[in-house]
Amino acid sequence: MAALRPYWRFLRVLRQFLPLLLAWARDRRRFLLFGGRRRVSSEQRTRRAEELLDSLLTLGPTFIKLGQLLSTRPDVLPPEYVSVLSRLQDDVPPAEWADAKEVLEAELGPVGDRFESFDSEAISGASLGQVYRAQIDGQAVAVKVRRPGVESLVAADLRVVRWSLPLLLALVGESRAFSLRNLADEFDKTIREEMDYDRERRMLEEIRGNFAGTDDVAIPEPIDSHCSERVLTMEYLGGTKVDSIDELDRRGVDRTAVAETLQRTYLDMIVDDGVFHADPHPGNLAVQDDGTIVFYDFGMSGRVDEFVQGKIVEFYVAVAEQDIDGILDALIEIGTLSPEADRAVMAEVMELAIQDARGEDIEQYRIQQIVGQIEDSIYEFPFRLPKDLALVLRVATVVEGVCVTLDPDFDFIATATEYLTREGYREETVRRAVEDAGEQLRESGAAAARIPPKLERALDRIDRENLRVRADIQDSNELFDLFAKRLVIGMLAAAGVVATTILFVAASIEQTAVAGAVTVFLLLFLYRSFRRRRGMRAQPQFTRQNLRERQGPGEN
Repeated sequence: MAALRPYWRFLRVLRQFLPLLLAWARDRRRFLLFGGRRRVSSEQRTRRAEELLDSLLTLGPTFIKLGQLLSTRPDVLPPEYVSVLSRLQDDVPPAEWADAKEVLEAELGPVGDRFESFDSEAISGASLGQVYRAQIDGQAVAVKVRRPGVESLVAADLRVVRWSLPLLLALVGESRAFSLRNLADEFDKTIREEMDYDRERRMLEEIRGNFAGTDDVAIPEPIDSHCSERVLTMEYLGGTKVDSIDELDRRGVDRTAVAETLQRTYLDMIVDDGVFHADPHPGNLAVQDDGTIVFYDFGMSGRVDEFVQGKIVEFYVAVAEQDIDGILDALIEIGTLSPEADRAVMAEVMELAIQDARGEDIEQYRIQQIVGQIEDSIYEFPFRLPKDLALVLRVATVVEGVCVTLDPDFDFIATATEYLTREGYREETVRRAVEDAGEQLRESGAAAARIPPKLERALDRIDRENLRVRADIQDSNELFDLFAKRLVIGMLAAAGVVATTILFVAASIEQTAVAGAVTVFLLLFLYRSFRRRRGMRAQPQFTRQNLRERQGPGEN
């Protein structure tokens, strides 16, 4: 039966997603095999995203994780889907204690021997694991146990995802196909990493070490003697859930200070350390009475290499200084924006995003709104989102949302700018820019010195009538091929009209009908070719009206 499980899962997944697949297919061809594209409104996309969310929840742990990953990939899905899927919380009822106990004892031995006490009522349940409270030698601990039987289910579902990939690739363009293939590889790797509690313990220890001595950040210490690949035991750190505003106020917690600490901590992780907690939703953050922030669940964590760290700093500095060219340069160098993208159009996107995000006070704007507008453009412009950068983007938006929940007047950009200035990153960016400008000036001077001799040689060749010019015409849209086809079809159609007229006078009605039918077909084909005007359309402009339509009524 285990060998047949992937096939049964595939049939169930296909049945669950078939209505959505048919709708997406009809968007490309109205009648599946023929017909033009359908125009899909934002409301329709939102409705479909809700259906997708319900299907993912119905299919269980693997697909809940897939939905969470999709919510970080605006290069794969339209913004309406990203917005809906971002609500997907990894919060499901825990498995029965008897089943979880089997996993626990298989890894560590009898519960009564290894723990002083153990509360069999789970304090939280997730798609891949669940957490219990216990005591070891008088110390309160939290014990995370992998969900029973999840390994075989995930293995079957990963095969289903691979089998389903060709169906999805048939419904998207080539640019989305690239992202989908990468997403499938990333999902396989990510979910296996999340099930490996040895890896989570190592990431936990590394991040905890980076914040050793930081008074306002608390990260639980793992208990190595009670850890394994399927069980993670760590000290229990209590606190008030970060979005429980009334309780935080009752306890006298300074919420503005907590928001600033949270923002600074994530900037430290991403910009300084290069390793970060990547799942900062309110269920994984708590606040102690003295304002200390407690981080839970390091199963989803990521790394950023030095090059990407530098570009993130340049991006933040450029946003703070409203340097549009700097923003675009950072996106191109980091590999997110294609170098062939129309810089004028993308500059307009960035300018309108920043203007729209300022609000009434021209100096006040928030990074979540900026990133949200960029996410909108990612689906329509030539963006590609590397894995770790997708995690960084998600972290930035979720953290900013938590900070605004704590303090509605919280200014992400002001806090980030203050951090970058205090740590010397802005000065470093300016110094590098000056050095680059100096290097470019030296290169320009050297090039200017080489121009006169080359110009003199070229003029000598012209004087001797010995100059040849070669021109390579770039035709990425295959316009010449299109024009040639139209010319040939037009000539054939014209010949068909003449032939039909001659046959009508000198031949039988059957021969005339055949010639007429062929001629009509050629004329229709030619007419359809001109109606499509493929490759001839102007680049669409991203206007303020587009932004307003994307935000929907009532949003400013």
